[in-house]
Amino acid sequence: MRLLKQLVPVAVVAFVGGTIVGVVQGNALLTLVLGVATAVLAVFVYARVVRWSERRAPVEVAAKGAVAAVGRGLVIGAGMFAAVIVNIAFVGGYRVDGLGSVTGAVGLLGFMAAAAVTEELLFRGILFRIVEDWTGTWIALALTGLLFGLSHLSNPHASLWGAIAIAIEAGGMLAAAYAATRTLWVPIGVHFGWNFAAAGIFGTEVSGNGTPEGLLHGVTSGPALLTGGEFGPEASPYAVVFGLLLTLVFMWLARRRGNVVPLRRGATATLAQ
Repeated sequence: MRLLKQLVPVAVVAFVGGTIVGVVQGNALLTLVLGVATAVLAVFVYARVVRWSERRAPVEVAAKGAVAAVGRGLVIGAGMFAAVIVNIAFVGGYRVDGLGSVTGAVGLLGFMAAAAVTEELLFRGILFRIVEDWTGTWIALALTGLLFGLSHLSNPHASLWGAIAIAIEAGGMLAAAYAATRTLWVPIGVHFGWNFAAAGIFGTEVSGNGTPEGLLHGVTSGPALLTGGEFGPEASPYAVVFGLLLTLVFMWLARRRGNVVPLRRGATATLAQ
């Protein structure tokens, strides 16, 4: 199956690279270098397996326009998290209690780069794109978004609500970003911008992983229902609302650009291809 041919090699790179980055996380410079190396290798492997299994150029990770697309995504992702944290702070759920760690933020650059790139290649580049071919855009968005949320249940401090929140605000929104642009660079930028803003700048939890301190020493307090509790702001209803709004905007763009694949008939028969 085309799905497995692409999924296995990229998943191996993600697992091995992520494990190594996790082991050296105490060394900021090494984490940065190995994290970026994992991201670059994952893109290279993805491009090779797409060429091999689909006999086409992997235009969704084309070098042309990549920097600008990642930059746009970074602004969207970081801006979205800033909007969430401002709303949480407004109700007294977040405050800055001094400066954090520059070295911690440097290490997080590599850690988050590896996570954002490998997860986007796996969930949007492979799963969403191929399932979309079988079923259409809307079903693929719902199914892969749910799977993305459920994949976070193994994280420390995970909860069913946290997984549902991730599925809605990230799984659906990032798939919609790909559908709107038909490039993986924008969702990679959004994913990285959100994660790095959360941990690397504001010093909050990211998916309950106990991420190292960033540039600011952020303190979250108050009702977990509003702040996300130990799982982090991703489990806040503010994140869900902003994620839903961005999903609607991206899907409006996808529809306007003619990028929405209609519901497929007889999708089951295509699974054997």
